[in-house]
Amino acid sequence: MFSIILPLYNKGIYVEKAIRSIMDQTYNEFELIVVNDGSSDNGASLVHGLFSRLTPPLGGWKLINQPNQGVSTARNNGVNAAKYPYICFLDADDWWAPTFLEEMRILIDNYPEAGIYSCSYYKVKNNKTYRAQIGVDDRFKIGLINFYEVYAKTLCQPVWTGATIIKKDIFLSEKGFKPTLKLGEDFDLWLRIAMKYQVAFLNKPLAYYNQDVEQANRAIGKKLYEQDQYMIFSDYGNYMSDLNFRFLFEKLALYGLLKYYLAGKNTKDVKRILSDIQWEKHSLKYTLYYRIVPKNMLRLWFSFKFIGSKFKAFLINKSLEIKQYINSSSKLKKY
Repeated sequence: MFSIILPLYNKGIYVEKAIRSIMDQTYNEFELIVVNDGSSDNGASLVHGLFSRLTPPLGGWKLINQPNQGVSTARNNGVNAAKYPYICFLDADDWWAPTFLEEMRILIDNYPEAGIYSCSYYKVKNNKTYRAQIGVDDRFKIGLINFYEVYAKTLCQPVWTGATIIKKDIFLSEKGFKPTLKLGEDFDLWLRIAMKYQVAFLNKPLAYYNQDVEQANRAIGKKLYEQDQYMIFSDYGNYMSDLNFRFLFEKLALYGLLKYYLAGKNTKDVKRILSDIQWEKHSLKYTLYYRIVPKNMLRLWFSFKFIGSKFKAFLINKSLEIKQYINSSSKLKKY
């Protein structure tokens, strides 16, 4: 029933946990396709070793090796090799709860007309696990959601790649992930599908989004992307007539464009997007950031905020180290 696509690029220290979470699923009608995207570490050999030691799933497994072409192409190639009608994605540094596939199968059975199936998830950051603050009411348990409206409430993805299942024929009809995009390639695909198909959602966290991975291997960060690499610079003119989509896109743009605005990068596109913003519908702080406060003052303000956040993180880590030291010392005293 399910083809699971796991892209792998220099995440050898994480991949075993991801694969074991797949193999521990209570529902076993699936295949696992690992796409090694030109890794330079030992990730591919670790996967090969796991495949030789573990019992394969009902649908089997395979390891595809390709030159480094990016996560979008890796996922697309994995889907092209898939034999089942429903596609799951799990990155090599994330993992699932044991009942993920079983409970998502029930969601599919209940809403066969939907095009996307997703569930809530946990975020793992600074060695702490907490539930993602998706804009779904706690009283909502299962059903169809307006993807754009829910996303806009908290800007926390209701459809996160590692907690999402999509029909293979729909994925192929939309030509999958855009290979040129390096940031927001998942959102770009989900919004295209959500315009045509319903989104079914299970408000139960069954996946873990690991945000403690090495920053060098994460797309999100201080890096500034070219226009064709970041979805926020894409032309979504045909979608702007949908008021829910427009409101969401503007919120994402106001948040995501700030570092480009301050750095003076992609200036023409930044101005184009900002010129169409319906400012009265958004937080006053963005009017201050983009239209009132001088750039130099704004840069200084965010520099102070960055230093403050780093100092706070330092204090938290030191506090954890002290607690661990005290706990280990008390245990030694008992002996």
